[in-house]
Amino acid sequence: MQILHSQILGSGKPLLILHGFLGMSDNWKSLGNQYSENGFEVHLLDQRNHGKSFQSDAFNYDLLVEDLHFYMDHHQIKSAFILGHSMGGKTAMLFACTYPEKVEKLIIADIAPKYYPPHHQEIINALNAIQLSTLTSRTEADIALKKYIRDSGTRQFLLKNLYWKEKGVLDFRFNLKVLSKKMEEVGENINNTASYSGPTLFLRGDKSEYIVLEDFAEIKRHFPNAQIKNIENAGHWLHAENPKQFFDYSFEFMNS
Repeated sequence: MQILHSQILGSGKPLLILHGFLGMSDNWKSLGNQYSENGFEVHLLDQRNHGKSFQSDAFNYDLLVEDLHFYMDHHQIKSAFILGHSMGGKTAMLFACTYPEKVEKLIIADIAPKYYPPHHQEIINALNAIQLSTLTSRTEADIALKKYIRDSGTRQFLLKNLYWKEKGVLDFRFNLKVLSKKMEEVGENINNTASYSGPTLFLRGDKSEYIVLEDFAEIKRHFPNAQIKNIENAGHWLHAENPKQFFDYSFEFMNS
């Protein structure tokens, strides 16, 4: 098996952070630095087909869980705090249910244990529509994307993935070809009978619709020891929109 790429910050208790769909470890650098300055050895991971990790035609949550398990074995991490956002939250949930002995505490950011219909199609279509081979700068890529994606924050998030594949050739770090075909997998739920009885914290953006009140009973069924807290004035990107409250809640939970 191949080993996931990661950035490792600080020393102390291991904390593994998993990004969301089309994201990468860099999205968590600011919070990662904060955790690392407060007693944690932070592992910012790139999941397969994302960031600088390996690319593969195979992509589902069972594989993402095994990637994480192999990563921990490789780095000789017996157990860790696991934090996952969105798609990374699904990976983290299933990992905790599959390997509970390897999880100290679990933090899930703005995703519930349920099926989500594919809802990134507009973004995928936009990314496939732009002709990277004709672009010579990030600014040109932003202009090209703007025809399809009006929201500047979404565009900047996606454009963080741009890099110079070779001299004069731009490319995305995520595997657009495979992820375009695997949209259904991203919305899949964890196993219906899966459960993790360890300490769990669900953080939800109060302006986000990813976790609604009707989901609370299902969260408690899978994670009977779960707390659910709101991050104020935040949507789905709650860790970026209200990083102070996100840090305070997560840090207090990990140290309680």
